Amino acid sequence: MVSDLLTNARVYAALGPGIAQGLRFLTETDLASLSPGRHEIDGKRLFALVSEYVPKPAAACRWEAHRRYIDLQYMVSGLERMGVAPIDRLAVTETYQEERDIMWLSGSGDFLTFGAGQFMILWPGDAHMPGVEAGVSWPVLKVVVKIAVGAGLP
Repeated sequence: MVSDLLTNARVYAALGPGIAQGLRFLTETDLASLSPGRHEIDGKRLFALVSEYVPKPAAACRWEAHRRYIDLQYMVSGLERMGVAPIDRLAVTETYQEERDIMWLSGSGDFLTFGAGQFMILWPGDAHMPGVEAGVSWPVLKVVVKIAVGAGLP
Protein backbone atom coordinates (compact mmCIF):
# COMPACT_ATOMS: atom_id res chain seq x y z
CA MET A 1 0.00 0.00 0.00
CA VAL A 2 1.21 3.47 -0.88
CA SER A 3 -0.41 6.70 0.33
CA ASP A 4 0.68 10.22 -0.64
CA LEU A 5 -0.45 13.51 -2.14
CA LEU A 6 -1.15 13.64 -5.86
CA THR A 7 1.35 16.51 -6.12
CA ASN A 8 4.03 13.82 -5.55
CA ALA A 9 2.69 11.47 -8.28
CA ARG A 10 5.89 11.68 -10.36
CA VAL A 11 7.74 9.75 -7.65
CA TYR A 12 5.45 6.73 -8.11
CA ALA A 13 5.32 6.56 -11.92
CA ALA A 14 8.33 4.22 -11.79
CA LEU A 15 6.13 1.54 -10.17
CA GLY A 16 4.97 0.51 -13.64
CA PRO A 17 3.34 1.72 -16.84
CA GLY A 18 -0.23 1.12 -15.67
CA ILE A 19 0.31 3.03 -12.46
CA ALA A 20 2.05 5.83 -14.39
CA GLN A 21 -0.89 6.02 -16.81
CA GLY A 22 -3.41 6.04 -13.94
CA LEU A 23 -1.54 8.83 -12.13
CA ARG A 24 -1.31 10.80 -15.38
CA PHE A 25 -5.10 10.46 -15.80
CA LEU A 26 -5.63 11.79 -12.27
CA THR A 27 -3.30 14.76 -12.74
CA GLU A 28 -4.44 15.74 -16.27
CA THR A 29 -8.22 15.30 -15.97
CA ASP A 30 -10.79 17.71 -14.55
CA LEU A 31 -12.00 15.09 -12.09
CA ALA A 32 -14.66 17.28 -10.48
CA SER A 33 -16.47 17.47 -13.84
CA LEU A 34 -16.71 13.68 -14.30
CA SER A 35 -20.12 12.13 -13.80
CA PRO A 36 -20.46 9.21 -11.39
CA GLY A 37 -19.87 5.84 -13.01
CA ARG A 38 -17.29 4.14 -15.20
CA HIS A 39 -14.92 6.08 -17.47
CA GLU A 40 -12.75 4.22 -19.98
CA ILE A 41 -9.04 5.01 -20.10
CA ASP A 42 -7.61 1.91 -21.79
CA GLY A 43 -10.45 -0.63 -22.02
CA LYS A 44 -10.44 -3.40 -19.41
CA ARG A 45 -6.75 -2.76 -18.77
CA LEU A 46 -7.34 0.65 -17.14
CA PHE A 47 -10.56 2.46 -16.24
CA ALA A 48 -11.87 4.88 -13.64
CA LEU A 49 -14.86 4.55 -11.35
CA VAL A 50 -16.24 7.85 -10.04
CA SER A 51 -18.31 7.75 -6.83
CA GLU A 52 -20.14 10.30 -4.71
CA TYR A 53 -21.28 9.21 -1.26
CA VAL A 54 -21.43 10.06 2.42
CA PRO A 55 -19.06 7.95 4.58
CA LYS A 56 -20.66 5.62 7.12
CA PRO A 57 -19.77 4.32 10.59
CA ALA A 58 -17.14 1.56 10.51
CA ALA A 59 -19.75 -0.99 11.66
CA ALA A 60 -21.63 -0.40 8.38
CA CYS A 61 -18.52 -0.92 6.19
CA ARG A 62 -16.72 -4.09 5.07
CA TRP A 63 -13.19 -5.17 4.30
CA GLU A 64 -12.60 -5.96 0.64
CA ALA A 65 -9.76 -7.21 -1.55
CA HIS A 66 -9.20 -7.78 -5.26
CA ARG A 67 -7.13 -10.19 -7.37
CA ARG A 68 -7.20 -8.90 -10.97
CA TYR A 69 -6.94 -5.17 -10.37
CA ILE A 70 -4.78 -2.74 -8.44
CA ASP A 71 -6.82 0.11 -6.93
CA LEU A 72 -5.48 3.65 -7.37
CA GLN A 73 -7.89 5.57 -5.16
CA TYR A 74 -7.94 9.38 -5.25
CA MET A 75 -9.97 11.71 -3.03
CA VAL A 76 -11.19 14.64 -5.12
CA SER A 77 -13.14 16.19 -2.25
CA GLY A 78 -14.35 15.19 1.17
CA LEU A 79 -12.85 13.16 3.97
CA GLU A 80 -13.04 9.56 5.12
CA ARG A 81 -11.08 7.00 7.05
CA MET A 82 -9.64 4.11 5.04
CA GLY A 83 -8.87 0.81 6.69
CA VAL A 84 -5.85 -1.12 5.42
CA ALA A 85 -4.58 -4.58 6.37
CA PRO A 86 -2.64 -7.45 4.84
CA ILE A 87 -5.21 -9.84 3.43
CA ASP A 88 -3.69 -12.78 5.33
CA ARG A 89 -4.53 -11.09 8.67
CA LEU A 90 -8.25 -11.19 7.89
CA ALA A 91 -10.86 -13.94 7.60
CA VAL A 92 -12.79 -14.49 4.37
CA THR A 93 -16.52 -13.94 4.93
CA GLU A 94 -17.60 -14.22 1.27
CA THR A 95 -15.50 -16.10 -1.24
CA TYR A 96 -13.94 -14.38 -4.21
CA GLN A 97 -16.44 -13.29 -6.90
CA GLU A 98 -14.58 -13.53 -10.23
CA GLU A 99 -17.06 -11.41 -12.20
CA ARG A 100 -16.79 -8.51 -9.72
CA ASP A 101 -13.12 -9.10 -8.76
CA ILE A 102 -13.92 -8.86 -5.07
CA MET A 103 -13.85 -10.84 -1.87
CA TRP A 104 -15.24 -9.74 1.46
CA LEU A 105 -13.36 -10.17 4.71
CA SER A 106 -13.60 -9.50 8.44
CA GLY A 107 -11.09 -8.65 11.13
CA SER A 108 -9.12 -5.60 12.15
CA GLY A 109 -6.53 -3.36 10.59
CA ASP A 110 -5.14 0.14 10.66
CA PHE A 111 -7.07 3.25 9.67
CA LEU A 112 -5.75 6.31 7.87
CA THR A 113 -7.48 9.63 7.34
CA PHE A 114 -7.93 10.05 3.60
CA GLY A 115 -8.67 13.59 2.41
CA ALA A 116 -8.80 15.76 -0.69
CA GLY A 117 -5.64 15.64 -2.78
CA GLN A 118 -4.49 12.26 -1.43
CA PHE A 119 -4.18 8.97 -3.29
CA MET A 120 -3.64 5.36 -2.28
CA ILE A 121 -2.32 2.47 -4.33
CA LEU A 122 -3.67 -0.87 -3.10
CA TRP A 123 -2.34 -4.09 -4.60
CA PRO A 124 -3.93 -7.53 -4.41
CA GLY A 125 -2.93 -8.62 -0.95
CA ASP A 126 -3.87 -5.18 0.46
CA ALA A 127 -7.30 -5.49 2.00
CA HIS A 128 -9.05 -2.19 2.50
CA MET A 129 -12.19 -0.74 4.07
CA PRO A 130 -13.18 2.45 2.27
CA GLY A 131 -15.97 4.87 3.12
CA VAL A 132 -15.60 5.07 6.90
CA GLU A 133 -16.70 8.36 8.43
CA ALA A 134 -13.98 10.53 9.95
CA GLY A 135 -15.74 12.19 12.86
CA VAL A 136 -18.40 13.93 10.82
CA SER A 137 -19.92 12.66 7.59
CA TRP A 138 -18.67 14.92 4.81
CA PRO A 139 -19.76 14.12 1.27
CA VAL A 140 -17.01 12.44 -0.74
CA LEU A 141 -16.11 12.60 -4.41
CA LYS A 142 -13.66 9.79 -5.15
CA VAL A 143 -12.08 8.38 -8.29
CA VAL A 144 -10.82 4.80 -8.24
CA VAL A 145 -8.60 3.93 -11.18
CA LYS A 146 -8.61 0.16 -11.72
CA ILE A 147 -5.28 -1.09 -13.13
CA ALA A 148 -5.13 -4.65 -14.43
CA VAL A 149 -2.49 -6.72 -12.65
CA GLY A 150 0.43 -6.99 -15.03
CA ALA A 151 -0.31 -3.53 -16.41
CA GLY A 152 0.77 -1.83 -13.19
CA LEU A 153 3.95 -3.70 -12.43
CA PRO A 154 7.29 -3.53 -14.21
